[in-house]
Amino acid sequence: MAFQLASEVVWQELGKEIFAVLGMVTAKGEARTVGVVYAVHGHRVYIVTGRDTWKARHIRQNSHVSMTAAIPKRIPLLPWIKIPAATITFSGEAAVLDPEQVGQDILRLLLRGLETDVETLATMCVIEIQPVGDFITYGVGIPLMTMRHPEQARGRASVASG
Repeated sequence: MAFQLASEVVWQELGKEIFAVLGMVTAKGEARTVGVVYAVHGHRVYIVTGRDTWKARHIRQNSHVSMTAAIPKRIPLLPWIKIPAATITFSGEAAVLDPEQVGQDILRLLLRGLETDVETLATMCVIEIQPVGDFITYGVGIPLMTMRHPEQARGRASVASG
């Protein structure tokens, strides 16, 4: 049985990371995943990509996505000991937006200091994901030793605050 986590705890953990795996469906109904670099802002997840990438094309055709972020775990002073990563997984609705539609603050987060000109921005789009339902977690908000017990390491939190 999964323990109940506070939504804000999961959002904070998600905001600390930058890499996740995004799942989507092709026009032929085939499952696909891709690694993405993302940013969190205002309880939404943002990804920058090229306008003509296959992930942008697939999401334009089917907005249902899933995303899993891995959170590395380490034992202080014993970094050579392998520990499984904690995870946060959720389903969401995605939209493909023009960079002008998301604002400069989100673009700064996504581009992480990378200078872009107008021509480069014209080749980009931003995928905005609104998580829906619940976050499903493993190893989030618990002591490291508790991760040895899967039934205690599983968690759930509503994506909405409250």
